[in-house]
Amino acid sequence: MPSRDLIVAVDIGGTFTDVTLQDAATGEAWTAKTPSTPRDPSEAFVTGVRIALEAAGRQAQETGRVLHGTTVATNLILEGRTAPTALLTTAGFRHVLEIGRADLPRRDNLWAWIKPKRPVPPSLVFEACGRIAADGAELAPLDEDAVRTAARAARAAGVAAIAVCFLHAFANPAHERRAVAILAEEVPGLAITCSVDVFPVVREYERSMATVLNAAVMPAVSTYIARLEARLAEAGIAAPLLLMKSNGGVAGAEAIRRAPAQTALSGPAAGVVGARAVAAAAGIGNLITVDIGGTSADICLIAKGEVGLTQTGRVGPWPLPLPMVDMVTIGAGGGSLARIGTDGALTVGPQSAGAEPGPACYGRGGTEATVTDAHVVLGHLPLSLLGGRMALDAERARAAVARVAAPLGLAPDAAARGILAIADNNMVGAIRVVSVERGHDPRDFWLVPFGGAGPLHGCALAELLGITRVLVPPAPGVLCAQGLLAADLKAEFTRSIATALDGADTAHIEAAFGALEAEAAAWFDLEQVAAADRRTRRVALMRYEEQGHELAIPWQDPAALGAAFGAAHRGLYGFDLPEVPVEIVTLRVEAAGLLPAPAPSPPAGGDAAGAETGRQIILLAGGPVEAPVLDRARLGPGARFAGPAIVTQLDATTLLGAGWTAEMHASGALLLTRG
Repeated sequence: MPSRDLIVAVDIGGTFTDVTLQDAATGEAWTAKTPSTPRDPSEAFVTGVRIALEAAGRQAQETGRVLHGTTVATNLILEGRTAPTALLTTAGFRHVLEIGRADLPRRDNLWAWIKPKRPVPPSLVFEACGRIAADGAELAPLDEDAVRTAARAARAAGVAAIAVCFLHAFANPAHERRAVAILAEEVPGLAITCSVDVFPVVREYERSMATVLNAAVMPAVSTYIARLEARLAEAGIAAPLLLMKSNGGVAGAEAIRRAPAQTALSGPAAGVVGARAVAAAAGIGNLITVDIGGTSADICLIAKGEVGLTQTGRVGPWPLPLPMVDMVTIGAGGGSLARIGTDGALTVGPQSAGAEPGPACYGRGGTEATVTDAHVVLGHLPLSLLGGRMALDAERARAAVARVAAPLGLAPDAAARGILAIADNNMVGAIRVVSVERGHDPRDFWLVPFGGAGPLHGCALAELLGITRVLVPPAPGVLCAQGLLAADLKAEFTRSIATALDGADTAHIEAAFGALEAEAAAWFDLEQVAAADRRTRRVALMRYEEQGHELAIPWQDPAALGAAFGAAHRGLYGFDLPEVPVEIVTLRVEAAGLLPAPAPSPPAGGDAAGAETGRQIILLAGGPVEAPVLDRARLGPGARFAGPAIVTQLDATTLLGAGWTAEMHASGALLLTRG
């Protein structure tokens, strides 16, 4: 029998599908990049795995674990392609989705904003009498006939999924459980989910929306996972499939089938986990990550090695309050389109050329200028990518940029610099949201750019922010895939209790934590986690009385809990309110199942002189400069060189700006410093 030491990690992005194959015993790794196939993402998945196996000279039967970051659920929600879904709710709450919240999205205009169409129209929202009180007591029994009537009406309407969300179900799930059982009898074959399995906490609108979105993506995600498992079996891979969740952990395919909304920020979360692991290997704990792909840029701040979680996340216009990595996403990537607006101004993004047709320089039919085309025009990119498997067409890139430059009265190279300046400033604004607006000085952090386009922008972004230190990961273009290798199994179990901190019933809280830990133990059993690899942590979500949002505070002695909350409030907002009572709103148990970490693989190679493969003209604002082109695979620990320079590798290209110096760290990271 062949060994089962290989771990496969696959991240599917809007433009490319990235694959990392690693031997867990030796640490040796191989990477592959292949164009994504939007019509069927599983096709690119298996193609990339085959390319990586061929590069390694290994067999599919040697695979022991398959890890996957997916944007299937995200794209379904963003593009409005979710399954027709019905909602069953408590009588009197039919319009909970329509009412929503009174506030407008932060960056929208009061006079121009139009409330988006809800994922479930009122005609598909059904009501059932029955009422649970906030303390869990049954005030009125569930009207089972109303549930059966709703099931028949939903079937007649042709829905594919049904969400169940009853008032105060988080305090007592009996009515929801019974409704699900009735629906399963009446409409077998439909996707059915209830709020206590998705988001069992306070706030009716957010809980209803999370449950609806989970139900709406269940059919497509289940189909996708089944297709993926079938393709893996056809390829001879009989290994468990684990999928990345928005919280930075992974879970088995069966768990994701039940709660697919947990994968909403799957790919970006994997990149953050990978960046933290790379930075930790270089002894760095404070970092700002910038993941620049073909369509979007995802930004996250990591302080002291801790990846922050938020429960106020959004996907498109909708709140999705499931625990997810705290990050900001904007429409800025290598495929972002440069256009002249109706006011005659140059804009970049958020529209993207995507994988099809892609930037003009790809030669696949794209004619509009993109950020990637601007890089080609300025000489920032070699004309051959993916180890020679993909050629870039400089003439097409220049023609596309020239069409943007002409109305502005600019030369193509000047327009290209303008395109990059706009894209960079858009990203800087997002970086300030996660840093300056939250009390952090970005100059105290390392910038970690990754993704296919990240290292091209690293030095420019750092200069705009006053940052003098940049870390480029060993394989920046496939870091989201590599981040999967560093992820553990993770899940959160929550329960709202809403009690004042002073005089809180500690016995009741202890019992609630015990029930959540019992749920965690059942999850560990489902995921087959050994007892020695199980970890749990208690957290309290707290707020000042009448505040609208909570802060997550690690559970500790109740006497010290208030002080810890006050300190966290001061750190985030710059003040605390010691005279205002503090409330515990929700309890959470965070569970982690440790997975074996692959052995590290130190870089091999020599000095910068031996890594130079040629020279290339770069068009700077002050004039053309001849810069060395270095092969990163030939750079060994301690190798140093100065900018301007271009560093090439299979998955990405790094642009080292003038005034910057690069040094290869023993971990394989490329450390860039200015001045």
